[in-house]
Amino acid sequence: MYNKKMVSCVLGFMCFALTLGICVQMRTVQETNQTVSNNREENNLRAEVLRYKERYENRSKDVERAEADLEKERQNSIQNNSALQEKEEQIQQGNKIIGLAEVKGPGIKITLKDNKKDIKNALNPSDLVVHDEDILSVINELKNAGAEAISINGQRIVPTTGIICGGNIIDINREKVGVPFVIEAIGLPEQLAALERPYGYLDILKGYGIEVKLERSNNITIPKYSGTLTYNYVKTIK
Repeated sequence: MYNKKMVSCVLGFMCFALTLGICVQMRTVQETNQTVSNNREENNLRAEVLRYKERYENRSKDVERAEADLEKERQNSIQNNSALQEKEEQIQQGNKIIGLAEVKGPGIKITLKDNKKDIKNALNPSDLVVHDEDILSVINELKNAGAEAISINGQRIVPTTGIICGGNIIDINREKVGVPFVIEAIGLPEQLAALERPYGYLDILKGYGIEVKLERSNNITIPKYSGTLTYNYVKTIK
């Protein structure tokens, strides 16, 4: 009788262990399949993004070639015509002002980086990073100092430019931009460099540990606005 009970207990334990092992194995297989499925989906999404990026770059090159051909035809058409040449100069000057032409000149470059301090040890982690309102404040000070053209990480600032917070990045002209933020401005370098004055906004950012680097240059290049300026409500007064 004792042996029968012993055998029954051993068999019961073995059945329990076998059942437990099967459950663990099934769970492991399910998790593995889920991981494989997630990796496959991630790879597919990555491949799709790369395809869209390639298409976008190809379209951009097509647009650049078309613009070059158009400019060539425009220059050919205004030769030996002083009236058209004057109109062309007005158009080019207008494009410089509204941001539809690449421009060069003296100015400054400001680089902003987040505080390197560990966020976990900060009383207010928000103070350690560069925000959209910080970018806006610097842009406003540059405009007040007489900046004639401004860009942020290669994005030209135009009248319709939006600067919006998007988590750990900032949306500028509907393009995602992250740190470091490189702000370039064309104008009188001595006047623009006054942004680094005591109690100015750059000085305030430094007080929070934000890395601020200001450099003067006689050769700043600011690209043209890559989008399309659309005005739906502004009407010309005749």
